[in-house]
Amino acid sequence: MLEENVILVNQNDEQIGLMPKLEAHEKAVLHRAFSVFVLNNKNEIMLQQRAHQKYHSPLLWTNTCCSHQREGETNIQAGTRRLFEEMGFKTELKELFHFIYKAPFDNGLTEHELDHVMIGYYDEAPKINLEEVEDWKWMKIDAVKEDMEVHPGLYTVWFKIIFDEFYHFLEEHKI
Repeated sequence: MLEENVILVNQNDEQIGLMPKLEAHEKAVLHRAFSVFVLNNKNEIMLQQRAHQKYHSPLLWTNTCCSHQREGETNIQAGTRRLFEEMGFKTELKELFHFIYKAPFDNGLTEHELDHVMIGYYDEAPKINLEEVEDWKWMKIDAVKEDMEVHPGLYTVWFKIIFDEFYHFLEEHKI
């Protein structure tokens, strides 16, 4: 299987090239990404636990799904595709905001992403892809915030950053 490319961007989210995903993470090059938060009617977030065989951050908890856009794919198309690939369902997504962050992994790789954060709503159980996802759960937004403070080692590096941005967005906006 061919390694996927990521879309290299400048700080204005303008495409400046393509690079294999692993190389971009080795070189900490800024690239486009997305993060999806799915909430239910109880205002709980669907969290996923990354599969044990993932090459970084295995068995850590994170947002519903996240990945990288493919060339020619809109943010919403990418989020919808990956949500279905990882969690086995489709729902309407809405883009909330984007921001840039940089986060080193414990294996020497670094995420340097211009991340498009999206939200969707769903009330059913997902049909998880066991190649990608070990487990899942619903969790109240404030409970996630509190648990991250008490047990930061249970969560992915990027989720801690993205969740903080998401939490502050929710405080400032009615969605």
